[in-house]
Parts: sequence; structure tokens; C-alpha cells
Amino acid sequence: MPHATTAPAPRHRPRWWTELPLLALVYAAYSGGRLLVRGDVSTAVDHGLAILRLEKALYLNAEHPLNRLFTAHPSVGIPSDFAYASLHYVVTPAVLIWMFRRHSALYRRARTWLMTSTMLGLIGFTLMPTCPPRLLDAKHGFVDTMAQYSSYGWWGTEASAPRGMGGMTNQYAAMPSLHVGWALWCGILLWRHAKHPLLRAAGIAYPLVTTFIVMGTANHYFLDAVAGCAVMGVGALLARPVTRLAGRVRSALLVRFGKPGTAVESPDVSAGCETSAGERIPGQRTSSAEPSDAAADGPPRRADASDRAGRAPDGDPATAAR
Repeated sequence: MPHATTAPAPRHRPRWWTELPLLALVYAAYSGGRLLVRGDVSTAVDHGLAILRLEKALYLNAEHPLNRLFTAHPSVGIPSDFAYASLHYVVTPAVLIWMFRRHSALYRRARTWLMTSTMLGLIGFTLMPTCPPRLLDAKHGFVDTMAQYSSYGWWGTEASAPRGMGGMTNQYAAMPSLHVGWALWCGILLWRHAKHPLLRAAGIAYPLVTTFIVMGTANHYFLDAVAGCAVMGVGALLARPVTRLAGRVRSALLVRFGKPGTAVESPDVSAGCETSAGERIPGQRTSSAEPSDAAADGPPRRADASDRAGRAPDGDPATAAR
């Protein structure tokens, strides 16, 4: 019987010249959004103190001992400051490029997961501006290690921004901690898709070390880190529907601008022919069937009365006429 199937058009490998502008646009929107959502300082301080009180009530206040360790030992504090100021700018793009080159079939989902979670973090900064521990009054017992060791690095006294560029960052965007969130994203991808044992071990260590660093440098509370992990979890759940939505929007745009996506139909090799049992190639059925076809069609039909009257036993019409 005739057969024809419709298959979806094959998905093409992502192109770097389309990915780079997209990632740059999202990051620019994120960075600009952080600057635009600066909340009232007193409100941010109230939120920070509320988090600190909640942690003390839950016996989760690990920031003080870690901060004292980083402050008392430069051999710990200085490398941690460098890690805080640079790793999320290096490791996150490196893992993204690695996924693009080595796991292109999974790249779009991973990229969408990262971007969706980042935008969710921006919503958190908007709804809950939070003063980090290092900007609280000194009576609360925190030391800004970035300021203490600023002479060793490129940063000044305003977060991890280069000297003189502190105004380009929002120092009250502490909840959630995307340092921890991005590190968790990197760690999960390395653990799931890397083959070398050292890379898989790094996937476990990186988010854990980042969590200790953000608390020891007094840049985040422990609950900021928890919120960063939660944001990445929600982003992972939304990655599939967001990817589908982006695909529909892309298809609609292609149709709108005259480049509709087309389905690929497999050719109808039968060309209207029927295939009998045992045939590899369909054969055209005609009115003058071959003897083998007649045998395949069933037992011979018995001659009726009109046939017996008009034909002789030997099948010669002229004999019957005599």
C-alpha cells in the first residue's frame, strides 16, 4: 500500500556567530537590570539583618567563623578574593564553550537553563534588595576582606569591581547569590557530561568551594547561597518549556519573513504500485496479469452457463459457432 511519512526538519548545530550576540544581549540586560533595580539602602540593610537573625535562630550562622578565618590568614583570604572576583567570569563561559563544542545536542538546553535562571535572579534582586554582610555596621562582626586585601588585586573597596568602577555595580544585589548559582550550573554539567574523573571531581568541588568563598569574604549569607541553588533549580524546570517557546517564536518569525520551516517528506517509492508478499520492489498491477499473478489472486473461477454456451471445450470460438 502507498506509504509516505512526514519527519521534522533536522535541527542544525548552533552557530557561534548567532550565539555570541544572544549571550551578550542577555548579559547586558542582566547587568543593566541590576543597576536599575537599586533599592533603598535602609530597606536593603533591614533585609540583611533579617536574614542574619533567621540564620542565628536556625543555627546556620557559618559566615562569622569563616570571615574570621579569611581575615586572620591572608594565605586563605587573598586567593579567595581573587577567586570571588574572577572565577565566575572565567569558568562559566568556559563550561558554556565546552558544551557548545563537545555536546552541541545539549547546548541549547544548557544555555537556556543558564539564561532563565539569571533572569530569575534579577527578579530576586528587584523584589528583595539585600545588604551583604561586609556592608553591615562593624558592630555586627564582619570584615570586608575585598577591602582588606584590595592592594593585592585589581578591585577597590566596592565589591569586586575594578578600582574606580564601583558605581557600575549594584552592591545590594546579594539575594540570591548567582556566584553560587552559576557555580552549581557548571558543577552539574561537568558531573553529568565530563568523562575525565578530575573534571567530574571539579564539578563537585567548584560549587562547594564557591559557597565557602562567598561567605568567608562576607559577600553573601548562607541563605543567599541556598536561594542561588533554588533559582537554578527553578531555571532547570523551566528550561524545556522556554526552549519550546523559543522554537515556536523562531518558527513564527521565519514564516513572517518568508522563510517558513518545511517538513521533509520521504519519497513515495511505490509510485502507486502495490507490493505483494515476497516482493522486494513494488510491481505495477495491470489488467493482463501474469500467470503467477493469477495464481496469487486465488483459485480459478468456474465457467458459467454463458461461457459454456459460447465456447467449445477447447476454447475455440469458431468451433462453438458451428
